[in-house]
Amino acid sequence: MPETIEIQLKKGVLSLCVLALLARGDSYAYEIASRLSDAIDMGEGTIYPLMRRMQTDGLVETYLVESSSGPSRKYYRLSPAGRDALAAQSAEWTHFARAVDAIVTPVPAQSTQPAQGEPA
Repeated sequence: MPETIEIQLKKGVLSLCVLALLARGDSYAYEIASRLSDAIDMGEGTIYPLMRRMQTDGLVETYLVESSSGPSRKYYRLSPAGRDALAAQSAEWTHFARAVDAIVTPVPAQSTQPAQGEPA
């Protein structure tokens, strides 16, 4: 069964969304997943492989924070390369979204009557 457009769109913007969330402040993977779940209904299992890939790609850096309620948590923060990627992806998203909006926005129906002064 083919994926819906919504699933494809979510996959396409997931990295951008994670970078944008981390630009607001450092966070751990479960918290990022929860915020994405609330905002765009993205499943928790998707975030962990993405965070590993982003770390491997140098977009995020990690550090551990002691937790009073269990083991230390791995926090993520944007690296300089991550900030650059966020800026580039944000610009690409804005350009793409505007182009799609221009295509899918209904155009007012044009009158079939000739304008005054034009030959019929």
